[in-house]
Amino acid sequence: MTGKKLLISAVVLALVQIGFLSWIIAGRAAILRNGTEVLLKVEPIDPRDLLRGDYVSLGYEISRIPVKLVADIPTDRTAATDERILVRLHKDQDGYWRAVAAFLGKPTTAPGTDEADIAGRLLGGSSLEPDATLSPDYGIDRFYLPEGEGRAIEKDMRVRPFGVRVVLARDGTAQIKALMDGSETLFEEPLY
Repeated sequence: MTGKKLLISAVVLALVQIGFLSWIIAGRAAILRNGTEVLLKVEPIDPRDLLRGDYVSLGYEISRIPVKLVADIPTDRTAATDERILVRLHKDQDGYWRAVAAFLGKPTTAPGTDEADIAGRLLGGSSLEPDATLSPDYGIDRFYLPEGEGRAIEKDMRVRPFGVRVVLARDGTAQIKALMDGSETLFEEPLY
């Protein structure tokens, strides 16, 4: 009888694990399939982690948000406490999306035409003083590449403009869809 219970327990555990992994993959695919697509200008950062394979580490113009763009800072707050931030992006004429406002709470207005919100995380201790700059983590700071491609792309990023097509879910969660060299798509993420 204990052998049968052990087998049933193992099968149930395996199904739970498969279900959890499927849920994560389906959530990412849903964002890529149904989200709002934005183009962000990339700023190169020197990465090197030999154990993780080829990738480029990405920084963005929206990685530095002046505190003066944050619309809803309570007057008694001087620092962030490991919290969520929503950054309102607006599409410029050059096709890139740039930060125009930010919110620590829920925005009072919905994004307008050619606007979208991207969600980030502020580390505790980030200064909310008027002259400070915030550095949100959007979870889109690495793009993995086919083996042998990373160094060449890092080098090219220093001499010409690169971008990343990012897809945003309704709640602002971001997923990288493609790495762009100017208007040319270099690598596109598969849905699954």
